[in-house]
Formats: sequence, C-alpha cells, structure tokens
Amino acid sequence: MLIGLDIFNMERDKIQYGNTEDTVIKIEGLYKSFGELDVLKGVDLILKKGENLAVLGKSGTGKSVLIKLMVALLKPDRGNITILGQRLDTLSRKELNALRLRIGFSFQHSALYDSKSVYGNLSFPLTMNVKNLSKQQVDNAVEEALDAVGLLDKIDRRPAELSGGQRKRLGIARTLILKPEIMLYDEPTAGLDPVTCIEINDLIVEMQQKYKTSSIVITHDLTCAKTTCERIAMLLNGKFLKTGTFEEVFKSDEEQIKQFYSYNFTL
Repeated sequence: MLIGLDIFNMERDKIQYGNTEDTVIKIEGLYKSFGELDVLKGVDLILKKGENLAVLGKSGTGKSVLIKLMVALLKPDRGNITILGQRLDTLSRKELNALRLRIGFSFQHSALYDSKSVYGNLSFPLTMNVKNLSKQQVDNAVEEALDAVGLLDKIDRRPAELSGGQRKRLGIARTLILKPEIMLYDEPTAGLDPVTCIEINDLIVEMQQKYKTSSIVITHDLTCAKTTCERIAMLLNGKFLKTGTFEEVFKSDEEQIKQFYSYNFTL
C-alpha cells in the first residue's frame, strides 16, 4: 500500500527535470557582497550524487550565505548555481518552487512552529505541498518520518516541551517528510552539548544511508565535518582554500587551516 511519502514521489516524478548526471550541485564563480562587505569572492563547488560534503569555516565567513544562495533565498552578484541540472537564474517562480521541493533545508535554529504539535509541524508542509492525501496517508508519512529520527513517542508534544537535540531531530524530520534528493544542513550541531552533537552527527549519516540523499553540511564543527562527510571544503576569506578528504585538507601547510584545526578539533 502506498503511503504519503510514496504518493509525494509519484507526484514529483510527473515533472520532468532531465538530470541523469552524477553532479547534483555545481557552483561556478560565485560572488556575493553586502554593501562594502565582500562575503563570497569567486566560489566554485561540486556536490556529487550520494555524497555528504562539509563546508567548513569560521563563523562569519559566508557559509550560511552560501546555503541561502543555493535555495535562492538570496541572489548572487555574479556566478552560476546549477542544481539537479537546472540553473537557478533561468527558472521561473513556478519552476523554482518545484525544484525547492527536491531540496531539504535544515535550519540552524530548526524554525519550528511553536503553536503546532510535533504532528502538526510535520503534517503542515506535507499537506501544503502534496494535494489529495487522505488522513491515513498523512498519518503514515508523519509516523514514518518521526520514527526515522527517534521521536515517534513525542508526536503529541509541543516543540517547547522538547530538548535542544530533539528540536534538531524534529527539524530534520520535517525536512525529510517530503523525501528530498538533496539535504542542506546549516550548523546542525550549533548550541548542543557534546553527547547530543554525537547523536545528531550519527543521525545525519543514518539519514544519508536510509534516504540516499546528497548533502551539504554547513558547519564550523570539525568533529561534525569529519564524522558526517566524505569530503571537506574549507571556506576562508570568501574562497575555498582547500577541498578534499578530511586528511587531505588538514595535511595542508596553509597557516590558516592549521590554526583552524589546532583551535577547534577534538575527537
């Protein structure tokens, strides 16, 4: 029997996107400034299908700006962003909204609806984006997503009744309920205690394996980057200074990278 998530995928697949390549995100020569502040200065980046990639850097280096550009919450001054075969600056509003349904965005502060229950936080985006679902299909989809992040027993709670880690899990579940092909995580471990950070890191890896997503993890947390991602892209001074595996990046003799490692990393 088809559940809500399956129905959503069938509806989404009716729209033809024509992307069969391994590259799911391609960023070329991206620039973004705010007044006289140059945040991104010619950024290039590729995300391959099925991989987790960490964009690593200090606070204030433009990591969150980059992720907002990827979902067209901001527009670049120059450069191109191609996602799932579609260049963002060529899309109509309707086409952009359809593409956004294929991208999950996990906000740094979860962006939950405090007035809604855990159930309501998940059912709302589903019913807003997928038409003609029965109550049973919505219930099944919500329960599946909550079970995936270990919150099924919290279904009737309010976000204010949850711990910080549980709120992070709920934010991820709300994103996953639409079964996106790409996940964008903005500082997923920010503000969490060390034990909860480990749990969220494990969850990101588990979600990649379960849902076969391609993910970008925006973080300044080296443990998160090393634990969750196959590749690291080190963003410093508006450009990617080094890209590769964790070991490749931090074997660099570049002084800024060495300082970042020495200051931040603990296993």
